[in-house]
Amino acid sequence: MTITSPAADVAEAHTISDRRIVSFRPVPPPAQILAELPLDRDGAAAVQRHRDEITEILAGRDDRLLVVVGPCSVHDPAAALDYAHRLAPLADAYADRLKIVMRVYFEKPRTTVGWKGLINDPGMDGTYDVERGLRTARALLLDIGAIGLAVGCEFLEPTSPQYIADTVAWGAIGARTTESQIHRQLASGLSMPVGFKNGTDGNVQPAVDGVRAAAAQHVFFGIDDLGRGAIVETAGNPDCHLILRGGSSGPNYDAPSVAEAIEGVVAAGLPGNVMIDCSHANSGKDHVRQAVVADEIAARIAAGERGISGLMLESFLVAGAQPVSGHLVYGQSVTDSCMDFTTTAGVLGRLHDAKAQ
Repeated sequence: MTITSPAADVAEAHTISDRRIVSFRPVPPPAQILAELPLDRDGAAAVQRHRDEITEILAGRDDRLLVVVGPCSVHDPAAALDYAHRLAPLADAYADRLKIVMRVYFEKPRTTVGWKGLINDPGMDGTYDVERGLRTARALLLDIGAIGLAVGCEFLEPTSPQYIADTVAWGAIGARTTESQIHRQLASGLSMPVGFKNGTDGNVQPAVDGVRAAAAQHVFFGIDDLGRGAIVETAGNPDCHLILRGGSSGPNYDAPSVAEAIEGVVAAGLPGNVMIDCSHANSGKDHVRQAVVADEIAARIAAGERGISGLMLESFLVAGAQPVSGHLVYGQSVTDSCMDFTTTAGVLGRLHDAKAQ
């Protein structure tokens, strides 16, 4: 009979359980970074006001159109803040008919591999300085909020929201994660309205199911604000909604597709409206066609079509996209192609006019 010590048993367990783990690196707890980069009282009040206004639009009690617009992903905080300074005057000028929210996405889902976003790799050099990424992302959100803009973010995994969610007015669950139980649980505890995109195949039902699931109470594993493992219990989020983004089966922003989707959300006991993503499969990822899609929707709204509560647009300072290598063009996307700002301003103006009809 061989007798081993407890220490030997622990060492043996590690050789079995961590065979493919290269390293563990501690990350500051959320409470530390929030204390270093605090959201002040006025900022918190503004975030809550933005959230309340968005909720009213999605519930159909405010007739304005919600427009989430901005870069596919943020890689250069200076360029993103430049964009925010240009967008803010339009948000103010069109506030009577549009609720403009700046898209500020820090994490990008990858079909296989690639740059995962500013939080994961802020240097875009494979160093994965996540601690720097979290601080950079939060600082940018505070700066954009100070300008007066509402901010929208995609939540890709369940830990990073602890570091930034207090600054966010609207959230999104992407097409690749809309069926994920983890993301539905996450959305159930978030304090802002959250949109669920239809799946990459174009199927709308999983997103409708996600909205319903997020409205329910959940209990799951997570972390608290001190970074400790915790059992999280949520009250449920009643302010979630459906986003149509097209899929491998084709676009779904046409009137019949919108009507069918609205029938589905009403049958599920949800408000009878949807948001439309003018990018992704609805435009074939063609940034030029994004404006065409938005203009078609604007014309339908002007003609009296009901049930479209909002639009999403991918837009940056410079049109198109560029690879993550070599010299980068200032203000151009490194992920999906985006409209330039001049084109975006024209689209926003036409959407504002459409809501006057």
